[in-house]
Order: sequence, then C-alpha cells, then structure tokens
Amino acid sequence: MKRILVVKLSSIGDVIHALPVSYAIKETFPEAKLTWVVEPPAYDLLEMDPCIDEIIPFYKKEFKSLRGFLQNFRPFRKTLRQEDYDAVLDLQGLFKSAAIAHIAKAPLKLGMCNMREMSSRVSKPVVGPHASGHIVERYLDVARALGCRVDRVVFPVEVPKTDAETAYKLMEDSGARMENPYFIFVVGANWPNKRWPTRYFAELGEWLYEMQVIPVIIGSGLLDMERAREIEERMEVPPVNLVDKTNLRQLAFILQNARLVIGGDTGPVHLAAGLGTRTVMLMGPTDANRNGPYGQPENAIEVDRPCRYCWKRMCQKDADCLDRITVQQVKQKILQIP
Repeated sequence: MKRILVVKLSSIGDVIHALPVSYAIKETFPEAKLTWVVEPPAYDLLEMDPCIDEIIPFYKKEFKSLRGFLQNFRPFRKTLRQEDYDAVLDLQGLFKSAAIAHIAKAPLKLGMCNMREMSSRVSKPVVGPHASGHIVERYLDVARALGCRVDRVVFPVEVPKTDAETAYKLMEDSGARMENPYFIFVVGANWPNKRWPTRYFAELGEWLYEMQVIPVIIGSGLLDMERAREIEERMEVPPVNLVDKTNLRQLAFILQNARLVIGGDTGPVHLAAGLGTRTVMLMGPTDANRNGPYGQPENAIEVDRPCRYCWKRMCQKDADCLDRITVQQVKQKILQIP
C-alpha cells in the first residue's frame, strides 16, 4: 500500500475515535502516504496527528445550494483525484462520505460494519470480530481488513509547543497553575440529553475544593457559557472558566494534564480518554459498550432508566435524562479510580 485515503468527516468525537486507524496504517505501511478528508471543525485535531500526511478539508455548507455545488464540485473533485489511491476507507458510512469515496480513484474501497444511506453500494462493509463492540474497534476492523496489524491501540495526538505554552498561560491567567491538581468539567454536548445538570456540577465542584482539587470548566458557544454561569452562581468559590478561551490544540494539552475529566458522551471527553487521562463519562441515550470512554469501560456511569440506549437526540418523554445520575454516584466513582 503506497497511497491510502480515509474519509471521516465529523463529528469531533467520531474523528477522535477513528484516529487509531491512522496509527495502525503507518505501523503496517510506514512508507504509505495517508490522506484524510474531514470537515473544518475537526481539522485542527488531524493537524496534531503525525501519522497523517495530507488533510483535505470538505466544506459541506458550500455544497448545500445548487450554485455552491456547481462552484465547488469541480475544484474538490480535482483535488481528490490528484492521487491514485490503493485504498479508500469510508469510516463515516453516510451518503456524503460515499459520494467522496465514489469520486476517489482506488481499486479497493472498504467501509465500516453499520453503513447507512446506501453507502454500502460504494464501499464494501467490513463486518469484523468487533462489529458489536466499541466504535474504536469497529473502525480498527476496517484497518485490519486492509491488512494492518493492530499490535496496540494508539491515539496519535501531538500538541504543538506553542499551543502548549499558550494553554499553560491561559490556565495561569484564569487563576490556576497546571502543576496543581485540577479536574475538568465538560458541561456541554450537542444532544440535550447528554448534559449533566449544572446544579450537580456545582455541588461536585464544591466537594472538589474541599478535596483541594480545582474544578475547571471547558466548552464553547453561548449555551456552554450560560451553563458555566449557572455553575458559577451556585458555587461559593467559582471554578476556573475556560469556555471559549481555547482552541482544540490548547484544549488537548489541558485535558492531557488534568487529573480527571467528567462529562457526557461528547468530543472533549473522548479526547481525554484517548489521551490516557482518567475519564468519568455520564451516559444516558447512548451505550457505553459502543461509546464509553475507550480503555476505561469501568469509568462509564449509565443512567438507571428503562429507556436508556434510546439513541434519540432529545428525550421523547421530556425527562432530564442524566439527572438520575447523582453527585454521590460520581463521587464514589472518582474515589474508586486509582
């Protein structure tokens, strides 16, 4: 194998789960040129992966209108077809990724086990030994089908020195030195039913201060800012608030150096687990067997509801899904982690 194309576009959490595929490819085919097509939100993540030789951004929004499609299709197609690939791996398994895999020139096109939207007509689904297991292993089954050995699972993320230095200063300017023990609160998530109540985060934050550990809030966007404010208002001593203050590279460094990360089934929590940071994941609509913190399955806390694993973006019963995961449960889990 001399040239390999990976198509994994979004979301950040899904792209994180696919990173070990890049390591497996380079471990087996060290001379191969590895190209990856991705949407802009996860671009910075791939820039930190030393196993990837070329990144092709896919600007999905520019293709939504007829005019945008006509303007952008040919340049994108030209870029994609500059290489004759030996293989294309469609790790997205949707119509948009299938369209990209179809355009790319390659004699071998493989996809993951649970492909949708007719993507299986372009790439052959790989139903490997981990088809019912964690999503990381499902992706790696595709690499195995390509001939890759997977001696160990590695999330190849290297934070640039300048971003590490900036992250260190951001923490210091916000009132906490990175040498001191701190826990990360990931307060947001795209799905409302993946967010733990802010009052619980506040109560846990007060307990952490008593344990001489600094709670640090991370996130992005208006909703996360509002949730951070709610936590601050409930606490006697406010936590360190880094919402909207970091880019993805700086965030990776802060996660990497945390004592522990707590949050729902969302990108930064998965990144923390991939980096080897101890991670407590609070789960309701999704299944820990598939989406739990990789390598730390015992650190997933699943909600005690008969409707869990519904895989719905919003609760169909208007319940606050994760409010049944109590602060006491999280404390006990933290104390159990060595």
